Amino acid sequence: MIPAPNRLNQNFSASAPNRKWVSDFTYIETAEGWLYLAVVLDLFSRRVIGWAMSAKMDTQLVVSALEMALLGRRPPAGLLHHSDQGSQYTSAAYLNCLNTALAELSMSGAGNCYDNAVMESFFSTLKTECVTGVFLTHAQARTIIFEYMEVWYNRQRLHSTLGYRSPVDFELGLTL
Repeated sequence: MIPAPNRLNQNFSASAPNRKWVSDFTYIETAEGWLYLAVVLDLFSRRVIGWAMSAKMDTQLVVSALEMALLGRRPPAGLLHHSDQGSQYTSAAYLNCLNTALAELSMSGAGNCYDNAVMESFFSTLKTECVTGVFLTHAQARTIIFEYMEVWYNRQRLHSTLGYRSPVDFELGLTL
């Protein structure tokens, strides 16, 4: 597949939820070997809306994270979804999920980490605040990372970008 153009173009703001999503994965060290974490963030609130963890760095990892986001958020047609050009994100399975959701695809330029800076920032924060050493097991890593993302990061962690509100509180502010 030919990479999609960079439609996001480092414009990391969104006027409402489910307009722009970014996705990527990272490596987590454990005594049992690498654990891979794929994440989908909504750029409106910086909320983790989809994630998956696996001992394999394969297409199913990123598809699982995307499916979680799609099922949980049910975005409107025209969602802009941004990722890098990795084989997982250019796979038929991943692209089929995005096509079914009527999403518009955007991909970073080759070797340009700034094109997905919000994801890189999230992973840096995760590794500074949560993944501070080597986990003993995959199970331990899964539990601690789950609690960090779903309990702390989304619901309690304050973000300067969001006026010092958590992602969930920022999204709820729309309906008040």
